[in-house]
This record gives sequence, structure tokens and C-alpha cells, in this order.
Amino acid sequence: MKLSEFRFAVDHEFGAGYGAVVVADLALAGVGGRTAREALAAGVPARTVWFALCDAADVPEERRHGVGRPTPGASGAHGTR
Repeated sequence: MKLSEFRFAVDHEFGAGYGAVVVADLALAGVGGRTAREALAAGVPARTVWFALCDAADVPEERRHGVGRPTPGASGAHGTR
């Protein structure tokens, strides 16, 4: 996940305004208690930060992998029509 994809995912899930607050203020256990902003600045991969943010904010599994994208391992995820 690129940083731009992280930002898009945050904006899509939380909205631009609230997303900025969540990234700046929510302490994430999955990245050592740092905020998403602190973790990214420390070099933690954006994907790791995204999943830590999802865990902390109780984002449902089906929304953690992108809009319209199947959850990995879900039935039919490899697309036979």
C-alpha cells in the first residue's frame, strides 16, 4: 500500500475531516501505541498502519481491503464468472 492509497482509504472510510483527526489523535496498539501519523513518520509501512487503524476503529473486515475489492480468502475472490 502506498501512502497515497492509505490517505484515500482513510478519507473514504472516515471522511476527510474526521479522517485527519483519527490519523493525528488515535493511539494504535498495533504500532506500539503511536498515532498513524507518528507511525508513518517513523517508517512503519502504510499497510501495517492501515490495518492497525482498522483494528482500533473497529472497521469491518469487508471494508479493510478497498472499496469494491473482495476480502482476501472470501468465496469467489479469484473471480470466476
